[in-house]
Amino acid sequence: MTSTQNRTLQFQELGLMDYEPAFEFQEKLMKEIIDLKLANRNRTDDEQVETPNYLLFVEHPHVYTIGKSGDEHNMLANAKKLEEINATYVKTNRGGDITYHGFGQIVGYPILDLDNFKSDIHLYMRNLEEVIIRTIAEYGLKGERSEGETGVWLDVGKAYARKICAMGVKTSKWVTMHGLALNVNTDLRYFEYIIACGIKDKGVTSLQRELERKFSEEEMAEVKEKIKKHFCDVFEAQIV
Repeated sequence: MTSTQNRTLQFQELGLMDYEPAFEFQEKLMKEIIDLKLANRNRTDDEQVETPNYLLFVEHPHVYTIGKSGDEHNMLANAKKLEEINATYVKTNRGGDITYHGFGQIVGYPILDLDNFKSDIHLYMRNLEEVIIRTIAEYGLKGERSEGETGVWLDVGKAYARKICAMGVKTSKWVTMHGLALNVNTDLRYFEYIIACGIKDKGVTSLQRELERKFSEEEMAEVKEKIKKHFCDVFEAQIV
């Protein structure tokens, strides 16, 4: 751990990018931070080098990803159906079960050294949820946590509870990767081919469905700015 905490974030908008290269980019940044942390172990307090933090935004073409502890039975589409709907299926190293990424969804990948914040994975996940809860509140939606189910939900405890933002992370040496996926204009029909996050009795939703209007490119950009603002507020960070 460095003697000082660096709470600045280097922000990058990756635009539309396939899942695999975005995953590889995350791994590259994560490795650089871990290597720096390991090198700091051999430095005196005066020689310590601050570790960087990153916040990446990206939009993926249709892809289903499953975490390392996920149940493959939650993928309901076979290879032929995936080809028909122009989607891919990727096994990845995050926590959580199966989820969908696609057009009209804002995916955020924070690559943070939690030693710069607080070395607490549970708190980190609750903070990610808080960022989205505050963001969608600006659109008049009451986001909630569902006990034992990561992410942000609407109408928790009711028969029509539904998830609007999925989350899954991986950490190594207190460095994070993966993150959150907020449904904005997302085509929710793609969730019909999976048991999302392995949860059978709850649905999914989007800002578009809840507000009954499609978000323009300018409005999508506004949502991103709100996420960035609330991320900085919740994590007491600053984008540089």
